[in-house]
Amino acid sequence: MTLTLQVDGAVATLTVDRAEKRNAMTRAMWAAVPGLLAQVESDVWVLLVTGAGPSFCAGADIGELLGGEDPADPMAGLRADNLAAQAALRAFPHPTIAVVRGHCIGGGVELAASCDLRFADDTAVFGVTPARIGVVYPPAPTKALVDLVGPATTKWLLFSGELLDAAAALRVGLVDEVLAPDRLDARAQEFAAVLAGRSALTQRATKEIVTALTSGTDAEPVAARRFRETIASGELAEGVAAFAERRAPRFPWGIPRA
Repeated sequence: MTLTLQVDGAVATLTVDRAEKRNAMTRAMWAAVPGLLAQVESDVWVLLVTGAGPSFCAGADIGELLGGEDPADPMAGLRADNLAAQAALRAFPHPTIAVVRGHCIGGGVELAASCDLRFADDTAVFGVTPARIGVVYPPAPTKALVDLVGPATTKWLLFSGELLDAAAALRVGLVDEVLAPDRLDARAQEFAAVLAGRSALTQRATKEIVTALTSGTDAEPVAARRFRETIASGELAEGVAAFAERRAPRFPWGIPRA
């Protein structure tokens, strides 16, 4: 397998580690993502997703696109594993940050868009290229793009397969911060440390509420349940006490995992 998972305190880092192929994702790599995330979701508070070497991920391994068992739909198995990996990233219960340098193309954009936030350096280039090879882009990653950059830019990307540099990606909302190459990793680690010191219940509630709002479902039950949990767990009391005492709150503790 060419994915690595490292844990450093409250922060896990998932690395696409196939630098000789610009970190192109094989079907086996897509299939491994949900299990790797399940290994750490109860033990860490932030997940970083990055690529080894000078690229983030150049997409799916093109050599596998037509290698499926069904001649009528040879991409069916690959597509299923790809979509399951994206869904697992979106469902990860803690903040996720894509740390992007170099090529972020096709499946790389899918990985990055499935994270909560995206930090890039100024070498990053982004593109979604199904129109170059005649692939129908599935609804789930299409919606992820629409949520990030809006319908018009999503159409521009999918119609053309053209690339955006880091500055353009920042302008359209595809990335959240652009750093100098020598600052990217440090900034990601610094921000991960900030997130690890905040209320995990607030963060989980935020993810669930945003998902409900963007999917058109009722967010009120989620908010009410999570608010009760902040009281029952003691997180709200600790946060208020820390504010009054002008100290950092001692999060996380007593956090329900469900």
